[in-house]
Amino acid sequence: MSQIVSPEIGAQEEPRPPIRPRDPWLWCLAIPAVFAAIAAIRLAIPSAPVFDEVHYLPAAREWLTLLDEQVGVYRNPEHPPLGKQLIAAGIHLFGDSPIGWRVMSLLAGTIALAASMRALWQASHDRFATIAFGMLLATGFHLFIHARIAMLDIFMAAFLAIATWLFVGAIRKPETGRWRLALCGIAVGAALASKWSAVPLAMAFGLTFFAARLSAGRRRLVTSTRGWPVPGISLIEAVLWLGLVPLAVYSATYTPAYWLGGPLQSSPFGENGLIGQHKEMLELQGSVVAPHNYQSTWPQWMLNTRGIWYFYEKVDGAQRGVMLIGNPLTMLLGLPALLWCLASGVWRTNWAQLGVVIGYAVTLGLWLIAPKPVQFYYHYFLPSFFLLAALALTLSDLAKREAMESRPYISYSVIVASVAVFAVFFPILSAGTLEGQDSFAYWVWIEGWR
Repeated sequence: MSQIVSPEIGAQEEPRPPIRPRDPWLWCLAIPAVFAAIAAIRLAIPSAPVFDEVHYLPAAREWLTLLDEQVGVYRNPEHPPLGKQLIAAGIHLFGDSPIGWRVMSLLAGTIALAASMRALWQASHDRFATIAFGMLLATGFHLFIHARIAMLDIFMAAFLAIATWLFVGAIRKPETGRWRLALCGIAVGAALASKWSAVPLAMAFGLTFFAARLSAGRRRLVTSTRGWPVPGISLIEAVLWLGLVPLAVYSATYTPAYWLGGPLQSSPFGENGLIGQHKEMLELQGSVVAPHNYQSTWPQWMLNTRGIWYFYEKVDGAQRGVMLIGNPLTMLLGLPALLWCLASGVWRTNWAQLGVVIGYAVTLGLWLIAPKPVQFYYHYFLPSFFLLAALALTLSDLAKREAMESRPYISYSVIVASVAVFAVFFPILSAGTLEGQDSFAYWVWIEGWR
């Protein structure tokens, strides 16, 4: 008689493969596509330049004079040229009209959203967090507003999001590390050439690589290709991709400037050279000391207590306005989420959670030490990316706990509520038709938003 083995006693179960979450790549396409469609509503309104468009549009038009072999003027010299060159490309393609002014910002905002979602996926492999992050970022106000205005911040954010995606992807898939780091370096250079606010995060990629390789304790620190973060890449090669390539790309964007303002010898760059012109840029950056009605401080940014009216007037047949604040719900919920990510990241050695906390601290920390006496809420644009990523990762942890109890309420409710708050503020985010001159009062919940 054959022996009967009780499955409870003698049988051993086959080891199960680890559960791998499915890549939410379709969501990473769908959410940005819907975002772009909504952000395109009334993109041509207002039909006149608003807020800092009055500085950047004239500067962009000067770049177009080079196409006609004319002598232009090098305007807005306090900022790098790439963002203005991209605005000029939109004008060249779609005409000197509101659509032409803002279409490249819309494209950059859409790319920033998609690349940010891919970056968080590569960092965490957390499907819920990636999708939640896309929804929170799309409805967080900052990205939406800057995707609809011809300013420089959106281009900087898009290139930094691409760089982060590529850098984290190189760590996740080291067999593709070389080309990813090379492209990361190009994106970092483009971010710096869009706006100098990119500097802290631009430096973070190379410093992260150095710190990781240093922690590996290799005797041949500089030449070893073994160990974290990207096996196969030495520290020397990392300096090339994350240090020299960004500088080369950044410098290359200034090349056409040598022909703006006159013949090569008499143009500002021809006379001063790249280094000399940068001294003037630094002086101009610190020269704005006069108080401004909308200036604010970093504690006000964190608490979302001081906004900026990009415009509010009767235009294009109706009373309209655009107010820059953060989503009142998620900007505040993101603060305890950062603390959770810090504690959970340290306790569980969760690098995705620690990464968003470090990213927030680095991008906000710039404005604590920057020699720029007058600062504005739009400087919180980059920190808000990391704040909402922290909230998405925290909601994912909460969703896992709720799933164990079969009560997925709070985690999903926060996402739905973020969309609902966005819908309430949509008219004042998208230059919608308002009832009258005092309509702003409906959205001014606190005095600092006036």
